[in-house]
Amino acid sequence: MDQDKAPWHAHIYYHAGQRGRATALRARLLSLKESGETPQLRFVGELRDQNVGPHRVAQFEVHFDGEPAPALQSMIRATGLRALLHPLTHDDLADHTNLGQWIGMPIELDLTVLDPPGVNQGIARFGKTDF
Repeated sequence: MDQDKAPWHAHIYYHAGQRGRATALRARLLSLKESGETPQLRFVGELRDQNVGPHRVAQFEVHFDGEPAPALQSMIRATGLRALLHPLTHDDLADHTNLGQWIGMPIELDLTVLDPPGVNQGIARFGKTDF
């Protein structure tokens, strides 16, 4: 799969004191998706206050087509929240490491739970569901 044309995920992280900012950002993204104003947005997930998959910090997922738009990156930066933006290829480990782009300080991920190369289950759920 060509990385430039791959679907993408954004994992937007927050701690308890930042939940309000995460909720506000999620609502804004959901509004952009539902209004059709940003057709690249395919899915805005629920806030997950517990560890999910490789994510050891509360987070929510956003799925979108193509590389991250500067507007999306700016929205995330403006909140002061940290985020991992990555393509969905057939290599889950690479997606979450060397192909990923961080906004803010990176968070240590549990890489042991990622799909083996050639079997990225995130592709199957793109635009449909988070964890």
